[in-house]
Amino acid sequence: MITITLPDKSIKSFETVPTGLDVAKSISEGLARNCVAVQIDGTLRDLSISIEKDAHIRLITTEMPEALEILRHSAAHVMAQAITRIYKNAKLTIGPVVKEGFYYDIDMDPISEDHFAEIEAEMNKIINAKYPFERKEVSKSEALAFYQNEPYKHELVSELADGSISFYSQGEFTDLCRGPHLPHTGMIKGFKLMRVSGAYWRADQTKAQLQRVYGIAFFDKKELKQYLHVLEEAKKRDHRKIGATLDLFSFHDVAAGMPFFHAKGMDLWNALLDYWRLEHRVAGYVETKTPLILNRSLWEKSGHWENYRENMYTSVIDEIDVAIKPMNCPGGMLLYSEKSHSYRDLPMRAAEIGLVHRHELSGVLSGLFRVRAFHQDDAHIFMTPDQIESEILGVLQLVERIYATFGLGFNLELSTRPKKSIGSDEQWAQATNGLTSALQAYGKNFQINQGDGAFYGPKIDIHINDAIGRTWQCGTIQLDMSLPERFDLSYVGKDNEKHRPVMIHRVIYGSIERFMGILIEHFAGKFPLWMAPTQLVLLPMNDELAPYAHEQKMILEKAGLRVTVDNRTESLNKKIREAQLLNIPLMLTIGEKEKSSGTFAVRTLDGNVKYGVSLEDLLNRMRANINERRIGLNLFGD
Repeated sequence: MITITLPDKSIKSFETVPTGLDVAKSISEGLARNCVAVQIDGTLRDLSISIEKDAHIRLITTEMPEALEILRHSAAHVMAQAITRIYKNAKLTIGPVVKEGFYYDIDMDPISEDHFAEIEAEMNKIINAKYPFERKEVSKSEALAFYQNEPYKHELVSELADGSISFYSQGEFTDLCRGPHLPHTGMIKGFKLMRVSGAYWRADQTKAQLQRVYGIAFFDKKELKQYLHVLEEAKKRDHRKIGATLDLFSFHDVAAGMPFFHAKGMDLWNALLDYWRLEHRVAGYVETKTPLILNRSLWEKSGHWENYRENMYTSVIDEIDVAIKPMNCPGGMLLYSEKSHSYRDLPMRAAEIGLVHRHELSGVLSGLFRVRAFHQDDAHIFMTPDQIESEILGVLQLVERIYATFGLGFNLELSTRPKKSIGSDEQWAQATNGLTSALQAYGKNFQINQGDGAFYGPKIDIHINDAIGRTWQCGTIQLDMSLPERFDLSYVGKDNEKHRPVMIHRVIYGSIERFMGILIEHFAGKFPLWMAPTQLVLLPMNDELAPYAHEQKMILEKAGLRVTVDNRTESLNKKIREAQLLNIPLMLTIGEKEKSSGTFAVRTLDGNVKYGVSLEDLLNRMRANINERRIGLNLFGD
């Protein structure tokens, strides 16, 4: 008798040894058709595996995250099979699943995307054949013999420990693999090869250059179609292209990974920071500023020198080791310790727009999304232990207000203690329990991300959702009981004794540069009026009206608006078209009629036109839109 315990604690008993598929069928045929694998006592296995003893199992269905990884792993095998059918001299290396799909590194003649149609057609034949993925275990010597003409696989096998080695076959194709895999190739419904690039075997430039072929796969063709639509939309929204078109920022080789912000980029930057400062003043924060370069002794005290040294830029000043700060935290500790504090002073909320530098490899630099110099909208909240829950709730509510202003939804994730950490078990338990209770009180669903906390404390990661459904990790809330101890911070409690404060590190924008890049893509460069680098352009109909247009520009600028005049000798239609390409929200046409009546013909970016708008009416409508930080323009309610 084999006893199977399911996640809901229900029990299934079998007279004979069941497979994972047998267990699924005992529940329902529909479930069995939807299953791709089984987790037995915490280990993922093929659905065909025999369960030879009592076990706790979880059936993995197509809706689960693990299923997508198994699907893509299986698709990598199908792609390799197709390529070896077409290119007889191809030698396989490895084919892992990655964040955006899968790839396989193959030693073969160079190919391009022009070859993808032929490979995809062969993959479809393999999928339509519904070959079962069959696992076989052999000895190391048998595996070496099997791969005697496959140098890369032979090398991989030779490095494995002696013992059983697993292979997977589908049709005539066999590959070295740990598994698990889908029941059969026919479960791959939607797939596409995405790109090909060069890669060195084991990332060693002295070794053979391989062809790295990337692909994507889904259980449903509709999901593939949606994925490709998002990719196409993302190309249109690429912040690097839009940033160049709108003259917002640039990069230069003399400062790799360190953006240069142009005048219009600074207008956008300042709009974001003005709003940030307003919300933080209302939420009871003060703003501080700490130095860019600090002595090694401080970084040793904070633990960064030991735990973060490889990401820091260092130098020597007056024969003393120094580092450019990668984080603002240690400076914040020094500011707190400047004077003594009472429990009556707490919570103390101190924010800083701090410029930090972190060493990133050149290969991962990517526009504003991955840079070496960036500004964090940091804040450190010092509090008593009984204030933990209320302060974290306060941060979550501030996060919700700020993200809602940009039309961004978000999800929450609690990340727990990593292997490399500082602080006692007791401190970590108290900090983790504090974050958990606050999240529960907040009342929104959250996920647990085991082992991904900061080295000094657990954290809540906040993942925002943009206009085309992509997810970005921006905000974070980290609870820290270690740094206050390292810096010997204290406050005097009600008992007139010294106590150790608890501290929150938190960011909302995260990296302001990265957040700006996200917003550029979220809005596709068509910013709300309050954010737009140029909020309106005046378009005089002829040269004689240009002086009047500049007079109106001065009035509008005194009202706090960002205005430009286009008095080039171009047609009005061309000026309007170019203003639209620059995503200027409002275009104000000035002809003789408008000058004599003191009005404007107001054209919005979406093409609506309102004639006879007075300056006072326009200013009132714009002020209301800007002050309320509306996402939509719709000044005239039509």
